[in-house]
Amino acid sequence: MKGHDDKEIPDMKYVLMFIETEEFNRKLEAMNELEQGQAYDAVGRWFAEHAEKITHHAHLAPVDTATTVRLDGEGPMVTDGPFVEGKEVVSGFAEVEVADLDEVLKMVGSWPACPVVEIRPVS
Repeated sequence: MKGHDDKEIPDMKYVLMFIETEEFNRKLEAMNELEQGQAYDAVGRWFAEHAEKITHHAHLAPVDTATTVRLDGEGPMVTDGPFVEGKEVVSGFAEVEVADLDEVLKMVGSWPACPVVEIRPVS
């Protein structure tokens, strides 16, 4: 991207974390096969619409497959499951390169799935 003096302005990198809620999961599970297919198609269209800005993305395995390593004791303690029991879990992520936060907010405004998206700059 170029600024007003034709110098190259570096793009900003952000990670979008897609966060599912218990209510969202209940609604998804209550959908019939056709409705679920339409919901997943909407997500696919969103990724296609923003493909030029997305550098990487992935859907995470369910939270019950997580392994947590706690490093605040005498040695590493490994446990099955997520770090905390919560009503919201990160289900996937995408890394994007955009001009600024306003551009990523515009992208996220049309996200058709999980009701919460956490945006963090990559440092």
